[in-house]
Amino acid sequence: MDAVTTQEPATGLESKIRTRAARVGVIGLGYVGLALAVETAEIGFPVVGIEIDEDKAAMVNGCRSYIGDVTDDALDRVVAAGRFRATTDYGALRDADVIIICVPTPLTKSKEPDLSHVIAAAQACVPAIRRDTLVVLESTTYPGTTVEVVKPILETSGLQAGADFALAFSPERIDPGNRRYSLRSIPKVVGGMTPASTQVARTFYEQIANTVVPVSSPTVAEMVKVYENVFRNVNIALVNELTLLCDRMSLDVWEIIETAATKPYGFMPFYPGPGVGGHCIPVDPYYLSAKAREYDFHARFIELAATVNDSMPYYVVSRTTGALEARGKTLWGSRVLLLGVAYKRDIPDVRMSPALKVLGLLHKRGASVSYHDPHVPEIALANPGTIRSQPLTDQVLADVDCVILTTDHTAIDYDRIVARAPLIIDTRNRLHDYRASHVVRL
Repeated sequence: MDAVTTQEPATGLESKIRTRAARVGVIGLGYVGLALAVETAEIGFPVVGIEIDEDKAAMVNGCRSYIGDVTDDALDRVVAAGRFRATTDYGALRDADVIIICVPTPLTKSKEPDLSHVIAAAQACVPAIRRDTLVVLESTTYPGTTVEVVKPILETSGLQAGADFALAFSPERIDPGNRRYSLRSIPKVVGGMTPASTQVARTFYEQIANTVVPVSSPTVAEMVKVYENVFRNVNIALVNELTLLCDRMSLDVWEIIETAATKPYGFMPFYPGPGVGGHCIPVDPYYLSAKAREYDFHARFIELAATVNDSMPYYVVSRTTGALEARGKTLWGSRVLLLGVAYKRDIPDVRMSPALKVLGLLHKRGASVSYHDPHVPEIALANPGTIRSQPLTDQVLADVDCVILTTDHTAIDYDRIVARAPLIIDTRNRLHDYRASHVVRL
């Protein structure tokens, strides 16, 4: 349970927030940070973004977006108005009234939480902390990070969280490429160190989001976020495991899911695929299970679900191998084209994409691998190295032995694929209307 002090930070910051006079610093201009910074600047706040990648900082200042959900025009409006700039200099935070940490929280090679970016960001905040400052962590992480990791670092400033400055956690809920739900329309969860910390953070986010949902502590807010993502991971794992069983029983898992979805209550359809991707869903189960072990609790169900989803790229390769062998070919030496390497449809985001794992496994097993993705012109892998997206010409399709549909982008001409490719492994059920013998569904 979080420690709560009866002291409260001064409320002068709330007035500055309501009048949009508060100066905002955003650490990390990735998918979350850049979108948040631009939206905050759009509504009138002066914003500075801290980005350690010099090239990205230069692109922001040049009004060139590298994030699909942020347009060049949106950047141009706030940069030209003088309300937003990017810098690699953490010293720019000294003028900030509100500091928001939006840095990556990846896994180590052994799938343990890597908080090095959060720790570095918190340490960089220390010289900038003063009375009335609001610091918010938005990076997805395990429950307890704000209180156990960020708070002690910030308090090396000599100021006390909850008494001298406000500290809160507010999980990001951005869904890249989703045009239906925006930063403004998605309810914002906020949990502060004290009621006053929660209130000032709530006041800030009420300027940006239509609905703000306060909770009792940062740790509750952190658990809310990981629960949301673990929920999806577990249900995807369930349907992925059902897919493996249906394969052995020669049943059509897609027909089963579609029929089950006709039940008007008590059922929510999830769909199988080559694995899970993005920054949160593949990562959060491991963050939660690592934290659970501190309490001598083993989240076996959650860990098993993550293992099932992690294994799906191997199943895709196995299905590809079997389909090739049925046609008198071996995977070794076969030319395989992947359709889509982004982790989901119609975005350029390849973070934790299962397609990359499929590609790596195919290469390791002797296949000659290429890919086509209209949103991802180039990918850099440890093995086979940097490769570029191939144009989807008739000749390219004729020259391959197999096409694996790993990401079902809408811009792809599927009629041509079915007409020209000799063999297709469809991991997304995109070709369900094509009843062709050379189309193999997952």
